[in-house]
Amino acid sequence: MRKLEELQSLIASSVAELKYPEYPAELYEPIKYILALGGKRMRPALLLMACDLFGGDVEAALPPALAIEVFHNFTLMHDDIMDNAPKRRGKTTVHEKWNNNVAILSGDVMLIEGYKLMMQVRDNILRTVLDVFNDTAVGVCEGQQLDMNFETISNITIPEYINMIRLKTAVVLGGALKIGALIGEAEMKDAELLCSFGEYLGIAFQLQDDILDVYGNPEKFGKQVGGDIISNKKTYLLIKAQELVKGTDAEELSRWISLPAFDAAEKVAAVTQLYNSVNIRQYAEAEMQAYAEKAFEALEQINLPEESKQYLRDFADGLLVREY
Repeated sequence: MRKLEELQSLIASSVAELKYPEYPAELYEPIKYILALGGKRMRPALLLMACDLFGGDVEAALPPALAIEVFHNFTLMHDDIMDNAPKRRGKTTVHEKWNNNVAILSGDVMLIEGYKLMMQVRDNILRTVLDVFNDTAVGVCEGQQLDMNFETISNITIPEYINMIRLKTAVVLGGALKIGALIGEAEMKDAELLCSFGEYLGIAFQLQDDILDVYGNPEKFGKQVGGDIISNKKTYLLIKAQELVKGTDAEELSRWISLPAFDAAEKVAAVTQLYNSVNIRQYAEAEMQAYAEKAFEALEQINLPEESKQYLRDFADGLLVREY
């Protein structure tokens, strides 16, 4: 079995070798630009990993893995427009560097290029793989829409939030693993179990991200701590706190959420204190652990050698044990 780092390196070098026309430059330069911004290339590497685990040809799985990476970057390009984001991985976003229309059209081409890459699988699994890819792509769009809806809805429930992060974040992990398993000639039952493993792991990973945003060490976390609190982002922590805080604490939390102008550090400190008063961190960590356990339960049922299952356990542990 190849190491994850080796597979990520293979994806990075293969992305660099992708060729696009020179003309019209305004259409294709943004695609080259966003793909060159880097990232961990985790999603396509998972596709290769799944193929490798079932004894498949990793080289044959490269085009569909690249399809996942191109698709993922297409979603980022369009998300950045919707979020009005000025930066992506520390660099100017496409819509800022060019303009919104260029970013929309280049993103459209990326989606089509993703399909062209995905169609390079064997004919006997083409329809099945495209069905998985289609479901994954629609799921991501549904998740993004729900995330935007939540910005203006005050009474979001925990199950609604979990479903949103499943769609927006986790279905791509599950879809990539399922496609890789199918390319590796896994039985459909095993491919679906591996998909479930990826989805549950993705949910746990996002819950961990929610926790780290409030309780993480900014130097180790790699971004501003408290950003979700500052922007009133409806994370597991905020939704659970609104469910648990009572009396004057509930009034105080509502006041901070509704304040149009505030000192960021003061708001983060005050809301974190309200979280601590009802043990929000413990609730969030228990929820994260519950989804990690579901991932491991799915993994146990997959028809793979114990060595391969341990490889996936180690991968999951590495993903979920980030320093606070």
